[in-house]
Amino acid sequence: MVDNPTYNEQELVEALRSRQEEAFRYLYDHYSGALYGIVKQIIIDPEISNDVLQEVFINIWRRIESYDPAKGRLFTWMLNIARNASIDMLRSKGFQNSQKNQDLSKVVDNNMPSQVVLPETDHIGLKKVLAKLKVEHRVLIELAYFKGYTQEEIAQIEGIPLGTVKTRIRNALVQLREYIK
Repeated sequence: MVDNPTYNEQELVEALRSRQEEAFRYLYDHYSGALYGIVKQIIIDPEISNDVLQEVFINIWRRIESYDPAKGRLFTWMLNIARNASIDMLRSKGFQNSQKNQDLSKVVDNNMPSQVVLPETDHIGLKKVLAKLKVEHRVLIELAYFKGYTQEEIAQIEGIPLGTVKTRIRNALVQLREYIK
């Protein structure tokens, strides 16, 4: 019988910084599902989502030294890496070109309304927390953090001034912080 180690957050960070492979396995086993859910919300294609998730874990391994516990929890730091990698993929030329060359049935399937809701987030509690926000705040958070739109793009999509978008997102983040505490 193999003894599987368990880590608290500080021990895990220290083990990762000392390049312990079992700590990396633990990290992957315990966080890949949640991070994949974040990636999948931004990038619908499962194959590309898997590639991005792999890149996320490579980035975590390479950049663990830059993690600062004083600025937030490890999961939040990793979530930002996953979100940024997903948005970078969406905005990359290669991804843009691959989307232009999809066959019509794939485009129609990817744009179905069922793909727009927040899938796979209930296991980390985001869906419940987001449901507490006012609708106008929740929509902006979903567009900014789960769909990867800039604040300027959100202002155009929603037909509201940029200043209003910024204020609502800031207020929503304050509310979310309170709900999570």
